[in-house]
Amino acid sequence: QVQLRETGGGKVQAGSFLRLSCAASGGTFSYSTMGWFRQAPGKEREFVASIAWSGGSSHYADAVRGRFIISRDNVKNVMYLEMNSLKPEDTAVYYCAARTGFEIATVKEDYSDWGQGTQVTVSS
Repeated sequence: QVQLRETGGGKVQAGSFLRLSCAASGGTFSYSTMGWFRQAPGKEREFVASIAWSGGSSHYADAVRGRFIISRDNVKNVMYLEMNSLKPEDTAVYYCAARTGFEIATVKEDYSDWGQGTQVTVSS
């Protein structure tokens, strides 16, 4: 089991940049597929981005493709989400998640370990 902790959230204006970090401990981070999800008030938790264990492949939700970049550092056991050109509709609690395996996954039920989340608020 991997313990995860997100940092980097905050309140910003539309068009701004934020970088979220997800620090992992325990488990086998370097052999885990990692993902970012988000949940806005009154909505289901939704997929944002996923990155394979090697960092060699990634996948994004349509709503963030071209604006967000997911990356990972398997030496530091940290995953990142760079969020550019933020929009008010990006406002949500952002969660990082891990799953054992090498394949990218976009469904939250495929992930076994979750962080507590970090709030991102984008004002217009």
